[in-house]
Amino acid sequence: MKVGVIKEIKDKEHRVALTPAGAKALHKGGHTVLVQAGAGLGAGFSDAQYRDAGAHIVSVEQAWATDLALKVKEPLASEYDYLRKQILFTYCHLAGAPPALTDTLLKQQTTAVAYETVEDAQGRLLLLAPMSAIAGNMAVTIGSYYLTTFNHGKGVQLGTVLGTRYGKVVIIGDGVVGQHAAKTADGMGAQVFLGGRDDSKVAQLKRDISPALVFFESTHETLPQYLEDADLVVGAVLLRGAKAPHVVTEEMVQRLHPGSVIVDVSIDQGGCVATSRPTSHSDPVFEKYGVIHYCVTNMPGAYPVTATKALTAATSPYVLQLAQQGLDALRAVPGFGKGVNTYRGFVTSKPVAEALGLLSRYKEFAAL
Repeated sequence: MKVGVIKEIKDKEHRVALTPAGAKALHKGGHTVLVQAGAGLGAGFSDAQYRDAGAHIVSVEQAWATDLALKVKEPLASEYDYLRKQILFTYCHLAGAPPALTDTLLKQQTTAVAYETVEDAQGRLLLLAPMSAIAGNMAVTIGSYYLTTFNHGKGVQLGTVLGTRYGKVVIIGDGVVGQHAAKTADGMGAQVFLGGRDDSKVAQLKRDISPALVFFESTHETLPQYLEDADLVVGAVLLRGAKAPHVVTEEMVQRLHPGSVIVDVSIDQGGCVATSRPTSHSDPVFEKYGVIHYCVTNMPGAYPVTATKALTAATSPYVLQLAQQGLDALRAVPGFGKGVNTYRGFVTSKPVAEALGLLSRYKEFAAL
């Protein structure tokens, strides 16, 4: 199979979807690997390293003209013309992406396999987890940075000073993002409040994160009580493949103190804060009601070396399966098949179809 590795063009995005080691494994398997020139530079991989691994360094047009196109982030508008009847393996986030992307995937009959909806036998999202972990860690450190007064923040440090904890961090969502954010915030010495929907996990969370962690059941009634005097709010709500619900209302944001910070990690799927809107690494924050909002849609791209290594460690076995078996790999493993979001002009993810009003174009992948 011809496998293309595309250079990312999203703002300050330097991750790459395949390392030279991954290219070597594909080459040894008899596949042709076409790497767009400069695709790995930002993650620390030179074109020469890919050549040494058996790959060919090619133009953007050649990298896209392959049976399997590998990316990290969803195609942007300027890349839509490259889409065709091929397999695209990347983060798609179609529920939160411009509808034109899904329209193009359907029109071109592209088989879009989304990292974020691939499941393992236990139903875990193993290809989403590493980037969620990095984003969770980063949410607290970046939030701490914007709490400084020179960034118009409240001037509250998240940390322990002579045995006293300062700074209240409220994290909404107790999945991978939420747990990593909580562990980072606790490690810094802040007061950490983690909101979730399953209180049976409390003992485990306290063991894994900290005995000082305060868990609360996140409801429309309880959330305002915890948010009111929060210094940093981390939005970490995930509905698999679907648009994130606005659990933090505009009224709740208005009640936050001026200079408070919101980091909405759910922004890839539309955001879980009503006042959120997508931002970029070049222009990362905006203020609404005096509250600083950080809503960068590719947060892990800030750490491309770590992020690329963590991502490709998870995706490489799936890439090899796709290269060796093509669509048969997706049909043979139900969890892998759940990654298929579009196929043969149909939306094959029901949450995506519901979010985009495309239920008339929805069919289960297994039925096609």
